[in-house]
Amino acid sequence: MVGMMFIFPLSFAYAVVKHRVLEIPVLLRRSARYLLVRRGLAVLVVLLAVVANAAFTLSFSHLFRMNVHAAMAIGVGFGLFLAAISASPLKRTTDRIDRAFFRSAYDARQILERLAESIRTANDHGQVSLLLAGEISEALQPSFVTVYFANHDGAFEPQDAQRSVQAGLISPDLPLLQELRRRGRPMEIAEIANDGGDVGLLDRNMHPPECLVPLLARDGTMLGLIALGLPLSEEPYSGDDKRLLASVASQAGVAVESMALAEKMAERLDVERRSAQEMEIARQVQARLFPQKFPPLATLEYAGKCIQTRQVGGDYYDFLGLGSGQVGFVLADIAGKGISGALLMANLQANLRSQYATAVDDLPGLLESVNRLFFDNSTEEAYATLFFAAYDDASRHLRYANCGHLPALLRRADGTVERLSSTSTVLGLFQNWICCVAETQLQRGDILLLYTDGVTEASNAAGEDFGFTRLVDVLGGFSAHPIAEMMDGVIAAVLKFSDGVQADDITLVVARCR
Repeated sequence: MVGMMFIFPLSFAYAVVKHRVLEIPVLLRRSARYLLVRRGLAVLVVLLAVVANAAFTLSFSHLFRMNVHAAMAIGVGFGLFLAAISASPLKRTTDRIDRAFFRSAYDARQILERLAESIRTANDHGQVSLLLAGEISEALQPSFVTVYFANHDGAFEPQDAQRSVQAGLISPDLPLLQELRRRGRPMEIAEIANDGGDVGLLDRNMHPPECLVPLLARDGTMLGLIALGLPLSEEPYSGDDKRLLASVASQAGVAVESMALAEKMAERLDVERRSAQEMEIARQVQARLFPQKFPPLATLEYAGKCIQTRQVGGDYYDFLGLGSGQVGFVLADIAGKGISGALLMANLQANLRSQYATAVDDLPGLLESVNRLFFDNSTEEAYATLFFAAYDDASRHLRYANCGHLPALLRRADGTVERLSSTSTVLGLFQNWICCVAETQLQRGDILLLYTDGVTEASNAAGEDFGFTRLVDVLGGFSAHPIAEMMDGVIAAVLKFSDGVQADDITLVVARCR
């Protein structure tokens, strides 16, 4: 037993000198500082106790005029009281000194469990940084901890954590960081240097770190890094330390990646919300493009309606007061849906509205000018079909131009049906375009129906189209109803046929001669 008492110190000395378990200068320097601090603390405590005890004893004996023996007894009692109340603070102080010089063991499992529990509630990088710095500082006692996260420009930006010095941005192009990303694990600067890596200064504003820990996403992207200073104990980071740091960094990487995904989702939702608001504004604006006033006619009652598949669309109808007791009826279908169709529709409406007064004297000239403007202001693929009819209230005479549109349905009072077919090709495809005009005479009880392909091309589950024949039958069934009921009846029949599924805009203009 006595021999073992000599063998252990000799074994330790052999390990230190021969195998360099601890560097001798580091060991001597740390031991000297530890001895100085502990002994200095003891001397300071003793001096303070002696001074406090003497002051108390002298004050007490002078106040109550006691003899020497009684004063000494009270002084001893006061000294014991001081020792009792200072024992706990003194122990905490010495424990902190011991941890600073000789790092105590830690429970990695508890650290990871605490971190996993707390990091789930973190809302931003700052909170994650504080959690990481707190757990690492408690376990490993580094001289400093600085946590960096990648910003929008890709540079690594320090967070407000437990940093002993001011740190600035770190470029992601530094060879040291590229090497750290390649290795994907905690690395000591000395280890990288020994392998021939570039260990140039990360930041001139910060002390050189002792260890770097990458924070990686699942795809290997570097989300950030942790820079650790030399431990206060001056012991190098052990394999267990690095395994702990790797686990902590893995948890942090998942948390940061989840935050990034949440931010992207929030940004996308915000974009979608703004888009929805903009689409609603566009819908309201387009709704104002449809006719708000109906020029009065004595011999004709009329109405129009557009039901769009989206918030905005490319169908367009209008009622234009041409003067001299005439009204123009317009129905157009733009090639395209959504925003693109709505923009072309607005362009066509603006062209017509700016020139429609000429329709009374020169309907072909009006439409040729509209075609030319539409051709100049749209792409090569853009075009529109259009039906324009000018009705004279006094004579019940109808002049019309069907520019590549579906044939209008004219149901005579006696039940016969006529088609007002194309007189010209579509608008917008050809610069040199000629418009032809046809005419017909309306009688009391005649019904004119203008419609877009959202009506006749509506299909059912079997793939059948609603078609022109069904449209004639439905219109005949509502011929005695008021104009509004007639129009709603046609729309209801189309939607019922297609099982409520609307694939295209449905637009109608209905007029009945009286």
